[in-house]
Amino acid sequence: MIEVDSLSRSYGTRKALDSISFQVPTGSVTGFLGPNGAGKTTTLRVLTSWLLPDPGTLRVTVDGIDLLRQPQRACRRVGALLEMLPLPGELRVIEFLSARARLKGVPAAKVLSEVQRVLEEVDASEASRRIIDTLSQGYRQRIGLADALLGDPPVLLLDEPTRGLDPRQISLFRGLIDRLRGHHTIVLSSHVLGEVEQICDRVCMISAGKVCLDEDRKAWTQRLESAGTIRVELAETHPDVETQLSSIEGVREVRSDGDGWIVSADRDVCHLIGDLARQQNWVLSQLRTDPATLESLFLQLTGPGEAS
Repeated sequence: MIEVDSLSRSYGTRKALDSISFQVPTGSVTGFLGPNGAGKTTTLRVLTSWLLPDPGTLRVTVDGIDLLRQPQRACRRVGALLEMLPLPGELRVIEFLSARARLKGVPAAKVLSEVQRVLEEVDASEASRRIIDTLSQGYRQRIGLADALLGDPPVLLLDEPTRGLDPRQISLFRGLIDRLRGHHTIVLSSHVLGEVEQICDRVCMISAGKVCLDEDRKAWTQRLESAGTIRVELAETHPDVETQLSSIEGVREVRSDGDGWIVSADRDVCHLIGDLARQQNWVLSQLRTDPATLESLFLQLTGPGEAS
């Protein structure tokens, strides 16, 4: 379990996080989303004790440990793959991971077997003797993920974990998350929203340092079902089309984009639009349902032009 209550973090006069609160249930896979500059990486760095929160933050706990009072103990419960991962290029993979395992408290007699375990988990066993500087970006990302898994921490914080991976490696990563699901509490930050939609149990979305969505899969799926739109185009010009469409029961909004109309409704009203077209002698050139996606919800809540 991760609990965050009124977390703030500033850089000089700029407030990167503005009193955000959210929870990540034990054993869940939570997608942590937001545009560049929203505060995602800052939040993850606070959860790893790399950064201290501002005074006034009420509570931050990781696996039941108060991070504000026991940061060293809390960070030992966390495995992290963060943005701009620093790797010592002159070391071999096995040397780096062995050193990291010892730093994480893995007993000396188990270091080698633990390194072999995590390399197998990320499908990188064949790279164990290679010098890190000779590795591709995809391999370096997998070594960073292996580092996060060392010591089998109960909490995993993964920032853009599939950056640089090819489609086969991304598929293997999804399989890894499925194996870890339930045994670890996972926070996954990614701009690949289709990936988040596939593998996450929850979504926490932030924008401009504030939480704008924090829902489980059932809630956000219901939100997407009700947020879909219907596109209507007519072969000929007719008066009062917008007014007629707005009169249909269940329709929330009708807006024109020049070529046609976009209808938002609380339920599927395609058949009612068809009935109306027959009554009004409209010739429909297009009647199409456009289901909402996590991407469209993201743009709606955060704005398409959010900048870092």
